[in-house]
Amino acid sequence: MGLELKYPFLLLLLMPASLLIYRFAKQIYKSRTTEKVTILSLRSVIFFLLIAALAVPQFLLPIKAEPIVFLVDRSASFEDKQAQILDWLDKSVEAKKGEQTYSVVSFADGAVVDQSFSIKKRSIAELTGKINNAETNLEEGIGFASSLLSSEQGGRIVLLTDGNETAGTGKDAAKLLKNQKFELDYVKFNQSFREDAAITKLDVPPSLYVGEQVNITVAVISNTEKMAQLRISLNNQDILQEQIAVKEGQNQYSFAYPIKEPGMAVFKAELVTDKQDAFIENNSLYAVTNVKGTPRILVIQGKQDDSLTEILQSAGYVIDELIPEKLPTTLAGMLQYQSIIFNNVSGTRVSELQMNLIEKAVQEFGTGFLMLGGEDSFGLGGYFKTPIEKLLPVDMDIKGKKELPSLGLVIVIDRSGSMSGNKLTLAKEAAARSVDLLREKDTLGFIAFDDRPWEIVATAPLEDKKKVIEQIRSVSVGGGTNIYPALEKAFQELQDLKLQRKHIILLTDGQSAAGGDYEGLIEEGKQNNITLSTVALGTDADRRLLEDLAQQGSGRFYDVTDASVIPSILSRETVMTTRTYIEDNPFYPIVQPYPEWTAFFKNGIPKMNAYIAVTAKNRALVPLISEKEDPILAEWQYGLGTTLAFTSDMTGKWSGDWAQWPEWPQFINQMVSKSLPQYDSEPFRYTVNKESGNTVINLKGTEGQFLPLEVSVVSQTGTVVDASVKPTAPGEYEVIFPSEPGMYFLRTKQTSGDGQERLFQTGFSVPYSDEYLLKGTNNGLLKELADITGGKQLASPKEAFRPLKEQPKRKMPISEQLLLAAFLLLVLEILIRRLGFKPFYPLIALFKNIVRQKVETEKPSIGQLANVKNNIITRQENKRLIKQDPVPEMKPDLPQPPMSAASDKKNRIPVVSQEEKEARMKRLLEAKKRKR
Repeated sequence: MGLELKYPFLLLLLMPASLLIYRFAKQIYKSRTTEKVTILSLRSVIFFLLIAALAVPQFLLPIKAEPIVFLVDRSASFEDKQAQILDWLDKSVEAKKGEQTYSVVSFADGAVVDQSFSIKKRSIAELTGKINNAETNLEEGIGFASSLLSSEQGGRIVLLTDGNETAGTGKDAAKLLKNQKFELDYVKFNQSFREDAAITKLDVPPSLYVGEQVNITVAVISNTEKMAQLRISLNNQDILQEQIAVKEGQNQYSFAYPIKEPGMAVFKAELVTDKQDAFIENNSLYAVTNVKGTPRILVIQGKQDDSLTEILQSAGYVIDELIPEKLPTTLAGMLQYQSIIFNNVSGTRVSELQMNLIEKAVQEFGTGFLMLGGEDSFGLGGYFKTPIEKLLPVDMDIKGKKELPSLGLVIVIDRSGSMSGNKLTLAKEAAARSVDLLREKDTLGFIAFDDRPWEIVATAPLEDKKKVIEQIRSVSVGGGTNIYPALEKAFQELQDLKLQRKHIILLTDGQSAAGGDYEGLIEEGKQNNITLSTVALGTDADRRLLEDLAQQGSGRFYDVTDASVIPSILSRETVMTTRTYIEDNPFYPIVQPYPEWTAFFKNGIPKMNAYIAVTAKNRALVPLISEKEDPILAEWQYGLGTTLAFTSDMTGKWSGDWAQWPEWPQFINQMVSKSLPQYDSEPFRYTVNKESGNTVINLKGTEGQFLPLEVSVVSQTGTVVDASVKPTAPGEYEVIFPSEPGMYFLRTKQTSGDGQERLFQTGFSVPYSDEYLLKGTNNGLLKELADITGGKQLASPKEAFRPLKEQPKRKMPISEQLLLAAFLLLVLEILIRRLGFKPFYPLIALFKNIVRQKVETEKPSIGQLANVKNNIITRQENKRLIKQDPVPEMKPDLPQPPMSAASDKKNRIPVVSQEEKEARMKRLLEAKKRKR
């Protein structure tokens, strides 16, 4: 056991403290008393205790337990060594001594504890912790392992890895270990041979023109000779397949391909080998180029036939026409187009993912968007509270809700076990949206069913929407499926209500366990003006039954495979029930004073038959309005993109005379051209690199100026990536974000001093991790890490539990005890200085009595002997005095003559006190002792 001071320099305070004590001692020297000397002594001790406490003295107590952490690399490049590692760990644990403890930690891209600290010797059968094996992050692994150790106890980390770090900096972590006095050892494992071939480079020019030949360069590295197939695709369409002979080492191949279409072109190269390949992750790469030329427009066509595509093609646009189900499901697919048009498209045919991708393309990359009206568009299409409504210049809700007919709506939703997870969540969210669409006095009921109906919201006029939505969202998953009782209850709730519109929406993903008289139930409902729509969700739903129910109930049947469209279906049904969203009285639109639009109407305005009622958003421009001041044409800027809404249709059924209007093709072209993005031609050159686990994009502008730069990075799935941007030189910038392999899209926006905005967009690929490139063991790095901490390479498993170089010790501070002692002495010093020793006299007397009683208790024979001797002496003395002066016999009958004071004093027998008796006894005893 030792003693150390945490802040020994504070002992210098003893010098001024000693000076103060000296001056006080000098002051009281002449008039010193016991009281003042005591105060001086107490103050000296108090000063010493306080200064000692400030220096934080600590007892160093030895610790017998030595913690060892085994840090196991479980990355992809080292995964073939897992069995060998487990065998090595078992042998090492067998050599554990006494109170030594050990723990096992796995690391790759992150770290996890596989076994917490244990003192028992037990076999490690498997490493079960879940971990991402796509990177080797030594820095994170070492840091995590060190966090399990205490710097006071010390410890050792045993590293089992190939040392090929692909993220982080292991040296930085090793330096921290040195400061904490932890040792780092490593174990060398020989790498076994595995065949592997990888694409290491795919190069295309950053920008091209339509008709230009693109030179595609592909680099392949392999550790064996083999035959392989190389496939190259453009925007997910194969453009080249070739059998190639791959040699051992570096290989390079070049191809040419003519570019025929404008837009963003995404190339992908894939390598397929017949032989065994260690990693498939390194067999593909992406590259992106911007192709300039005629704008490319995507038209999503609804059910009707019209001349929209022909009009746009005659204007020179490149048109791709698709049905809603064929919409791209990646951001790259959306960014091929300069503008996207929804021509009377129902939102029930567009998934939530596709809507989100369109919104990101518009907001972050300036893609245009135009929605055209019809009976399946806007609010009637179910776009209420969707990403599409968010990007449009109009709201799907309408201002004149008070004019809508009275409505009663009952939503019946399956809550059986098969609806668990995302299905029920989306169904509840859909019902909540329907509540938002209703007026306060509309009637709503909500029934959830499994093997029986559960009335969640009683059918009644809406008064508290927030409370109703909370009740709907509280529904949990139940048991079986029985449709008829729930549907019967819904009809019963509505049949006696005096409402203009009464509608039921039934949603289920299963088949009913029992039947019922559906036909009679629906027929009775019709007599009470009740309609029914049904939604079949998933492949297990009874489609035939649900389709028949919807047909009999004069409603609509929805066959849904993607649960994300449920909210659009329910909002569409809610709107369709009112039918007053369609304004079908012929009218002449009113032109607002916007020059680019008024030029079309110099010769008058054609008559229009109908449109869908919507509400313009606050910042929207509305060039055309109806007689009721509803928007017919609206536009606005959403993020970097321009979006427009035309609430009539293209067929002439709603647009009336507009379809025969001579300016009709030019009017449509104007709407499309307004939506097109405005980009500068290549304002930046860029390179993509990986540094310390991050992707770094270096942008270099054509003009070397320090101007603010707004940057957005979006993944292939439409997720906005958290990226930081900083200027590094005039006109040069660095964009940094965490590395995840895959396709990304970059958009920049730069504002010049005169307020002009310059936009630039491109795509780039973050390649697979170096983890998937086979390399040998990095012995140099492992040795350097061990040398930093004073560790070494372990030759045998037993060495892992050898004694630590520095015996670990536990520190026990005693500052609190010293401060407590100083405080108590300070209180004592104040009492003496204020009151003196008088308050302590009773304590002193009490102390003396206690001591005397203790003495008498311990030596009873001396006291008894003293009493006996005292009595003997008293009797002998009395006899002697009587002989010398005998007392005369007293006669009672005769009076005694008075005695004088002198004679009284002479004749009186002296009385001996107790103290004199004790003194005489002592002298007697001492005399006897001398004689002996």
